[in-house]
Amino acid sequence: MAYVTATEMLQKARAGKYAVGHFNTNNLEWTKAILITAQELESPVIISSSMGAGKYMGGYKVVTAMVKAVMEEQNITVPVALHLDHGNYEACYKCLDAGFSSIMFDGSALPLEENLAKTRELADKAHSMGVSLEAEVGAIGGEEDGIVADGECADPAECVKLKDCGIDFLAAGIGNIHGKYPDNWKGLSFETLENITAAVGDIPLVLHGGSGIPDDQIKKAISMGVSKINVNSECQWAFQKATREYFEAKKDLQGKGYDPRKILAPGYEAIKATVKYKMELFGSVGKA
Repeated sequence: MAYVTATEMLQKARAGKYAVGHFNTNNLEWTKAILITAQELESPVIISSSMGAGKYMGGYKVVTAMVKAVMEEQNITVPVALHLDHGNYEACYKCLDAGFSSIMFDGSALPLEENLAKTRELADKAHSMGVSLEAEVGAIGGEEDGIVADGECADPAECVKLKDCGIDFLAAGIGNIHGKYPDNWKGLSFETLENITAAVGDIPLVLHGGSGIPDDQIKKAISMGVSKINVNSECQWAFQKATREYFEAKKDLQGKGYDPRKILAPGYEAIKATVKYKMELFGSVGKA
């Protein structure tokens, strides 16, 4: 199995003008669906846990063991990075201890100097362990694990300061948000993205909130240096819809017990279909 950091796969993606999909996992079905789809499409993939999902699944060491076990049992040979999504300072250290191959320190809500100091420290620690580090400046809008932000466009000068901390890839707000995009959303700020790219050079950039952004904006962002795109909400919506439809179709079984394998099977297939669509959109198919 190819359990790796995200650094090399994202550098290749930036040079090749495609993006690697980052897909959050919440349980065994999601994990299996993401990894098997990546293998079928011969695509590199970043599978990720948020802090909340890690707690739900029993801890970060459980997540690591699950991902590695599925990779081994299912003969997953494409490059796979296990990543912490929007981690705080303490969670980053816990994931380093748990064997994650990549972490994100989200210090965007902190005063800039504190964000820079902690990012620099974590970059040194992660690299000493052979782990890649993502950092964020300019809060991404919407809600993630109970943290709510209005969203903002990052300052290119602050992006340079964060890059100089030694990070491997950079998440910078360009008008993107987590969750559902409102009807009055103005779209991505490509002017901001252009200015950030000019300022930071060839470091891979990350687009959070990849669920619901129009396909043409996704492709334009990739052409301008975005090399990693995060998808979570879209998988949640697909899983929820498929599971609800199963229950509605099986109302005659209510009160008679359910086989969890049958309940979750439609959701599993829905995740696979969503991941496949996104990998094709991002251009990562066949890039393993």
